[in-house]
Amino acid sequence: MKTLVLAEKPSVARELARVLGAGQKHKSHMEGPKYVVTWALGHLVELAEPEDYDPKYKTWNLEDLPIIPPKMRLKVIKESSHQFRAIEQLCKRPDLSELVIATDAGREGELVARWIMELVRWRKPFKRLWISSQTDQAIREGFARLKPGQDYDRLYQSAVCRAEADWLIGLNVTRALTSKYSAQLAAGRVQTPTLQLMSERDKEIRAFRPVDYWLVQADFGSFQAQWRADKSGEARLWKREDAQDLIRRMSAAKTARVLQVKRADKSIPQPLAYDLTELQRDANKRYGFSAKQTSSLLQRLYEQHKLVTYPRTDSRHLTQDMVPTLKGRLQSVAVGPYAALARQILKAPLAVTKRFVDDSKVTDHHAIIPTEQFNNLTALSNEERKLYDLIVRRFLALFLRPCVFQQANVTVELAGEKFVATGAIMKEQGWKEAYGLTDTADPDEEENSAEDTLAQQRLPELKDGDSLPLKQAKELSRQTKPPARYTEASLLTAMEKHKLGTPATRADIIEKLVKTDTIERQGNALQPTGKGKQLIELASPELRSPELTARWEGELERIALGKGSMEQFLASIRKQAAQLVGQVVASSTEYKPHNLTTSKCPDCGKLLQEIKGKRGLMLVCSDRECGYRRAGEPQLTNHRCPQCHKKMELREGKAGKFFQCRRCNVVEKLEDSGASGGGGGGGPKGGRKGAARANKQAVEQYSDNVSLNSGLADALKAALEKKE
Repeated sequence: MKTLVLAEKPSVARELARVLGAGQKHKSHMEGPKYVVTWALGHLVELAEPEDYDPKYKTWNLEDLPIIPPKMRLKVIKESSHQFRAIEQLCKRPDLSELVIATDAGREGELVARWIMELVRWRKPFKRLWISSQTDQAIREGFARLKPGQDYDRLYQSAVCRAEADWLIGLNVTRALTSKYSAQLAAGRVQTPTLQLMSERDKEIRAFRPVDYWLVQADFGSFQAQWRADKSGEARLWKREDAQDLIRRMSAAKTARVLQVKRADKSIPQPLAYDLTELQRDANKRYGFSAKQTSSLLQRLYEQHKLVTYPRTDSRHLTQDMVPTLKGRLQSVAVGPYAALARQILKAPLAVTKRFVDDSKVTDHHAIIPTEQFNNLTALSNEERKLYDLIVRRFLALFLRPCVFQQANVTVELAGEKFVATGAIMKEQGWKEAYGLTDTADPDEEENSAEDTLAQQRLPELKDGDSLPLKQAKELSRQTKPPARYTEASLLTAMEKHKLGTPATRADIIEKLVKTDTIERQGNALQPTGKGKQLIELASPELRSPELTARWEGELERIALGKGSMEQFLASIRKQAAQLVGQVVASSTEYKPHNLTTSKCPDCGKLLQEIKGKRGLMLVCSDRECGYRRAGEPQLTNHRCPQCHKKMELREGKAGKFFQCRRCNVVEKLEDSGASGGGGGGGPKGGRKGAARANKQAVEQYSDNVSLNSGLADALKAALEKKE
């Protein structure tokens, strides 16, 4: 008898088959003496769509809402049905005695496999492969200690609850908003409160009015000190007259007296290893990587290069059973720029402490660290190299001593006022050696815009009572600043704080908000669009509250741990969906499209809207029942015409994108940018595209189920990987 192994992706299946000795290649599986290895293409099974329950739901009508099926059904995703049928046939083979779930070791991976097993009616025994890296050694060890599949039933229940909640909330509220306001408006249990965070920040920025203030500094030649209020310690003076009066008194006094000198050694402990969110934050701050870009690069380092451990983790600690592997991991990274430091660490017994090895602080997966895989840095792309560099240096830092520096604080009296100076001297570089740093900042601390403090300086040897001649009194004019726009790094921090989504889903939520034109990128900053600002006002206050979503996420975690009730959670979600639809129906808030043009629809005469489509800007009728659309005005680029040297327009035709000069009509093909697919359909109520497809797009784009309906995308990705 043989064992059927179900992987999530063809690339992973190939690696498993190689290690397991399944060398016979077939169209949909690989086979060996003991194992038959097959694969999903992401999700092969999804929740049924509304029209699968009743054909009337093909048309989006407000009066049909809420759509709450008594029991949620499953269906095979059409685009990848061929692979599902192949797995279904394999499951009927009498020589297969058990199944091993080898999908990603997490909530979504469990859902991928269990839904397939449910539709193929798998009734034989099954086990679970749960590994944190894709190296040969990890695969062999994982198959040597397979766990009973039933051990993960609660994790599966949590995944089902998440998927059904996203369907019930996202689809119903999206249909309600879209139907009532005749515009494609999306809502979801995670994306809406995330949009709310950015909208609140936007309102704070718009309401902000700068206020002038002044700082006063005393220059004593060898160092500088800043004025501080005697009781409050405030450095800002809100009236220029007060600053000028202080300057005059300082100049008249001429000499200051040292009141107090304090020197103390301080240490900064090693930063913890990365979890996904912390790595996304760091990559955004250092390299400008989007959260989605970091996730994709990290997945390649894990799956293709096998250089790092499981990516979608929320833990920054390691487990005790990993300690014997740490030496081997250090040896594997002892190459290139890391060789000298890694070898230095390996010369002595490893300094393993509970600061970073703590079983109680590890959930499903430990922190992201290097594997024992042989390291060939030249095989990495530039972006992969940068991300791997962050992971390796953070790993090396774990085994180094804390950074120690001496901090000095000097308080002086001048003209009856107090002035303060601070300084720091590095005494032991410690873990900062892994980064080549010489400053005393803590990389785990949020950046502060402390413009009212002096830069760190080296203070001279001083003692209480010393006299200091004043060299110069300085008046510095400043203005208060508004709160900063969210970057992806700071937004990830806010989402983590409010428990919005999981490390695995936050990047996709941000991308979804961008793609639905509710937020936009301005450089490295994120801000709501005109559509997003209105949408947040149309959404129910309850849905946009981060506290509600945090409670939901907490309950999903309780279900995964066996402490919560699946039935009670889904009952509350069904009730919530009905309430949220009712609030949309009862709302008197108006929606005015922010992107209306002055052009009229040739079919119905209503104004056209300018939207971002797959082929660039599109002009779409504001009446979604009409469905008229055409390409928008071409985009003017910085590409110059070879004849007249004027800027050329970027256009797109059947052969792909091309530059065209409006003046000379010269055409140049845009290299490496083939046709980018269709521009999407019209509105879901009538129009040129079918309602089924529109509804499917709504579930994909507007629910927070980032893996739902992803079979085709995974199939295309797999095909491209194979081609490469």
